[in-house]
Amino acid sequence: MMKFNRNSIPLLLLLISFFQPVFGQVGKGDLVDGIAAVVGNEIILESELQEMQEMESRQGGSTADRCEFLMRTINNKILVHKGKTDTLIENRTSYLKENANLKYKQILSQFPDEKTMLNTYKFRTGYEMKNAIERAETDRYYGQAKFARITDKVDVTPNEVTDFFKEYQWQLPEVKDEVTVAQIITYPKLTEAHRQEMINKLLKIKRDILAGESFDSQARIYSDDPGSASKGGLYVNIAKGQMVKPFEAAALNLEPGEISDPVESDFGFHLIQLVKKSGNQYDAKHILLATKFTDEEIENAKHELDSIRTQIQNGKMTFREAALKYSEDKLTKFNGGVIINPENQSTKIEKAALPTEISTQLLGLKNGELSSVFEADVNGRKTVNLIKLEEEIPSHSVTIETDYDRIKEYALMKKKNELVEKWVLKEAPGTFISINKRYDDCKILQKLRGTTSK
Repeated sequence: MMKFNRNSIPLLLLLISFFQPVFGQVGKGDLVDGIAAVVGNEIILESELQEMQEMESRQGGSTADRCEFLMRTINNKILVHKGKTDTLIENRTSYLKENANLKYKQILSQFPDEKTMLNTYKFRTGYEMKNAIERAETDRYYGQAKFARITDKVDVTPNEVTDFFKEYQWQLPEVKDEVTVAQIITYPKLTEAHRQEMINKLLKIKRDILAGESFDSQARIYSDDPGSASKGGLYVNIAKGQMVKPFEAAALNLEPGEISDPVESDFGFHLIQLVKKSGNQYDAKHILLATKFTDEEIENAKHELDSIRTQIQNGKMTFREAALKYSEDKLTKFNGGVIINPENQSTKIEKAALPTEISTQLLGLKNGELSSVFEADVNGRKTVNLIKLEEEIPSHSVTIETDYDRIKEYALMKKKNELVEKWVLKEAPGTFISINKRYDDCKILQKLRGTTSK
């Protein structure tokens, strides 16, 4: 029986390494140690293959042997290469560059300083790391876009789903313990006295700067932003729409060198100095006083949400109605607070994948029951939460009766993969492919070697 591999091309599209070193174009015969293959201008590194194999194994995929894995990776690189030359795929160069800068800053925010981050990821400069992230984002975009173009009209009939299940049911993974969970998230509110205290502190810093202190030194001393404090509060090449709206509105209303009054955002209070504006980008410095709520402010928020919980318990409103009216989480409030699995857009989430603070609250709950109100941190912000266990689904073997949609997705992906594999073989003769001699013993690669342009 043919083995069903649910993790082939689509998984590889998600695993394109963020951190490939920069190489120039490599021609046939120039394959150096460390390079497994070249597809067009796309390089496949031995280290990249190893990292992706290890990640697939950690995610529960069936690890392929070295030959099969390289074959799948070459397929993926052909998709990327052809996607970049497909005129019907939107050119998103500007967006990808901006997104790479944003990802760089997100990664940086997890480290005490830029040097520590660069050492961790083995980069010499921030410029080199940004280029690596942009390259990975670009490959991901064009590979996925080309895959979607090729398989756009593919679908499966109910009979095909049933036939797929009959053939592969013993290879399909067991469904692990899952839950459907809804939530209401609110944020503590500053007391007026606390708000004014933070504003007054920034106003004093501003007066000191106007009296001769440098903005850079004050940012290093006072700013709570780990991504910019060590650089004097500086962010460069900020794309419009990249920063939160209050920050951007204030920054773009300044003249170069001018300093704003305190600006409140979801992260706290900012003092902003515009450095320069150029087209759709700008450079700015800021000093952030992050909001650190007092015990009193947190208790007030918990009391308010507990009152909402009581109203739900007493039948005065449904959880869905309460989420829509009171939840401050934009991702869930409009669908009754139900958390969506980002991997497949399903409402079912593996219990093991839930954040610890949520899984802890679910202990002992039965379907339809509410947790107590509890504190948490969401994206670095203090929150007060209420959880409802909508449904708990125990681990079980896949069946048509209980998991039709899941089986349909597997069947559809198999059909799409087969179509793409045929497309790759058709496109291979027009694509430069050079494979390292260490893979000469791989029979599965012979069909590519036989059709490769020299």
